[in-house]
Amino acid sequence: MSQTGAVWLVIVAALLAANLPFINERWLIVGPRAGARKPLGGRLAEMALLYAVVGGLALLLERRAGQISPQGWEFYAITATLFVTLAFPGFVYRYLLRRRD
Repeated sequence: MSQTGAVWLVIVAALLAANLPFINERWLIVGPRAGARKPLGGRLAEMALLYAVVGGLALLLERRAGQISPQGWEFYAITATLFVTLAFPGFVYRYLLRRRD
């Protein structure tokens, strides 16, 4: 896979992973249903776990491309903020646009 393809793969994976907790009602995507509604705290915990999964994918792709660059706390603060920003469409769908029955 080319470097450009790897970057796009990580971006698309982050976009999907950030919105997944807001789209379904199952715990960790394949687990049991969360009852009537999954609480916001549970959705945020899922987002944190999926952030780590996408980070692991990015680390794996970086290792395949060459040497892994050491990162400081700034890198993780920026990528976490980007991940939360990518989750905005799912949040809007779940809490602002979806009609309650």
